[in-house]
Amino acid sequence: MRRFGFCGAAGLALAMLAATAIGGQSAAPVANPVSSTVKGQMPRFAKNMVGAAESMPAEKFAFKPSPEMNSYGNLVLHIAETNNFLCAKASGATAPEVTLKETDAKDKLVAALKASFDFCSTALANVDDSKLSDPLTLFGNRPSSRAGALIVLSDEWFDHYGTQAMYLRLNGILPPSAQPPATQPAAAQPPKP
Repeated sequence: MRRFGFCGAAGLALAMLAATAIGGQSAAPVANPVSSTVKGQMPRFAKNMVGAAESMPAEKFAFKPSPEMNSYGNLVLHIAETNNFLCAKASGATAPEVTLKETDAKDKLVAALKASFDFCSTALANVDDSKLSDPLTLFGNRPSSRAGALIVLSDEWFDHYGTQAMYLRLNGILPPSAQPPATQPAAAQPPKP
């Protein structure tokens, strides 16, 4: 029994060493885990969500999967407005005024979406976890906190990108995250003798 315990402990230690070697990192504490995580997600979502908006043809911005659903243009505008609102709430910055309609041209809606991610990047740059418990109100009268605003922002990115992906697929378009990786041209190979 004693030998089994030693072997088990040694095996566990070896597995932990191997996991550390494979991952290349130790499990050090993360400074500002909430704000760092949300800020770390932003570049990927900005790339995918803007890419999804750019992928939809302009004439399909009025597309609705069913009559009671929002148009794709409304979805893009909603994402921009939500980014501005939640990043302003989480940071204490003033949200930019967006005066667009879902029926505006694709280029205007895509520009507003890009600008919303630019605003979030600037607004969240100095946000850390020191004020996560500060109270604030979201969506009219819902009591929340800065942590709540950051978590809802992250949730919204997942939700909205999933909706964009569905709209694109219903139109026969692969969303950015489903695109095959770009192939690099093969390096010139010397002729075989």
